[in-house]
Amino acid sequence: MKKFLIETERLTITEFNENMAQILHENSLDEDNRRFVPDEVFETVEEAHETIVALMQCYEEDDAPLVYPVLLKNGENIGHVQIVPLEYEWEIGYHIAKQHTGNGYATEAIKAFLPIVMERLDISRVLGIVDSDNAASCAVLEKCGFVLERKVAREYHGGVRMVCQYLYLKGVK
Repeated sequence: MKKFLIETERLTITEFNENMAQILHENSLDEDNRRFVPDEVFETVEEAHETIVALMQCYEEDDAPLVYPVLLKNGENIGHVQIVPLEYEWEIGYHIAKQHTGNGYATEAIKAFLPIVMERLDISRVLGIVDSDNAASCAVLEKCGFVLERKVAREYHGGVRMVCQYLYLKGVK
């Protein structure tokens, strides 16, 4: 199968390889990641490596989490973008390392990733579920064409939190 590759003006989105464990570990440790997506914090390089191996196995499937590193054109790994199956839907996810936030990288990555992955999965809608305190992530989704459906208190990453549920519909601007 052809290797997954998306290139934008500033970014490359591609597949993980085992050599990325150290940077995945380092990128996961910032305070925002710990607060908003604690299940994506890798406390050790070994934990990050195990996760990468599992994620690499998912690339051949279309009903598993599809997670891809986001690289600057110079090859520096600055985060990831993903689409994850829920019970009957798919959810977008992303993380850009703290030292690279505020530069529009998440928006650029999602805008390039969504049409390609939606076509691959033959889906027409994607959810974005965000802690309502994560204003930056809400803004990213809105810039990418997601529409706020509702705010609701629900179980989210180990506790009950207010979350914003966004919806993206293919072909709707």
